[in-house]
Amino acid sequence: MIHVSTPCPNLDCARALANSALKMRLAACANITPDIVSLFHWQGRIEEDREVLLTLKTRADLRSDLVRLIERDHPYDLPVISWEQTGCTSDAAAWLSEETGGD
Repeated sequence: MIHVSTPCPNLDCARALANSALKMRLAACANITPDIVSLFHWQGRIEEDREVLLTLKTRADLRSDLVRLIERDHPYDLPVISWEQTGCTSDAAAWLSEETGGD
């Protein structure tokens, strides 16, 4: 299982990205963590903003397509997209594979 994450400017944006990924079967699940505070370097300054964090659960072989979807539809000039391999139970792995059209 891969977790693909990106911060979003608001809940509506995160929901829209999640719905697109789910409808396209690029992810089996989306988790949205509301109201995070992000501090970051941007255009020579340190910025601070409230965001929400979108995390999508997917298969490793779908990661590239999912990242392309986020890059295409995300409103930020430079959406930060990260991913990590995570362990999970065999039942969760089977569910994820079934929901994303895997074997």
